[in-house]
Amino acid sequence: MAQQRGTIEEYTIQSNYLNQSITFMVYLPYNYSDLYTYPLVIAQDGRDYFQLGRINKVADKLISERDIEDVIIAGIPYENPQVRWEKYHPDGSLHNAYIHFLVYEFLPYMKNRFSIDDLAGSRTLIGDSLGGTVSLLTALKYPHTFSNVIMHSPYVDERIIQHVQEADMTSFSIYHVIGKQETAVKTTKGEIKDFLEPNRKLNEIFEAKPLAYYYYHELEGSHTWKSWQPDVVTAMKKMFKKADK
Repeated sequence: MAQQRGTIEEYTIQSNYLNQSITFMVYLPYNYSDLYTYPLVIAQDGRDYFQLGRINKVADKLISERDIEDVIIAGIPYENPQVRWEKYHPDGSLHNAYIHFLVYEFLPYMKNRFSIDDLAGSRTLIGDSLGGTVSLLTALKYPHTFSNVIMHSPYVDERIIQHVQEADMTSFSIYHVIGKQETAVKTTKGEIKDFLEPNRKLNEIFEAKPLAYYYYHELEGSHTWKSWQPDVVTAMKKMFKKADK
């Protein structure tokens, strides 16, 4: 079967929580129709997932080959690394406002504009590093809104471990990868942190919980898109596999 290409359009939303307008990208599968409803993927680090992760090209290939469900992918970009930290990091001044934006502004906008499944189990948050962290924390805080999370090398600390330990995650599907060489990662604040061991600890916590689905893998690589980009294919296959496959 010849590979079909979906469409990518840009849209702008005004956020009262963040007090700014945000331009973001939306990928629609080639056969999109308002007569059907679709799973939604919301990507933090959205421009990176489209340009570096090539998530739209991955979706084109896998949808054309009928390996995955038809999905809608929305990519929310960040302005610069410092604002990204303020929005994604638990200590960031805009962290709570960003989560409220996702739940109370962005999702309603997407539901109003596109034909999206109205179930938490059909909504996935995806992100790398701190983008993975804020995706997980958003789902933990609003499990009836989002119950699927894809994390590429998330930042993990004791607070995040505690949140996961205390949460009821029986309906959650989690995809979780970390690079084996991520033992000395330079953060936005200029600190050097070990990402590997905290992620291994998080893995142990997830393994002990009765999740609906959990996938964990340690990549051969470091904290870069060179490691994550090839894994986008695996993530999409694992999380959006067609029921008849």
